[in-house]
Amino acid sequence: MYYVYILYSSKSKNFYFGYTENLKKRFGEHNKGLSKATAPYIPWKLVFYSAFDTIKKAKDFELYLKTGSGKAFAYKRLLNSEALKKDLGRGVPKLGE
Repeated sequence: MYYVYILYSSKSKNFYFGYTENLKKRFGEHNKGLSKATAPYIPWKLVFYSAFDTIKKAKDFELYLKTGSGKAFAYKRLLNSEALKKDLGRGVPKLGE
């Protein structure tokens, strides 16, 4: 299986979209600072993931989520800002990044 995931940084108040074949390992790498793109914003919280049977489907969905309309879809349908607010004990995260 291949996974598309969304992480939330309480430090930067931003989301990160990615895909992987091993979600548990990749999530650990993000929080250990092993990814240049996410290291400055540790700690990360996994707020969404979805499984796909092919790498093409996963990559295509990840690329879509990184577009303007994909982000709008994710913020409206995949990420519940009020639930995040309650869970994280903070204000609503920046949704534009």
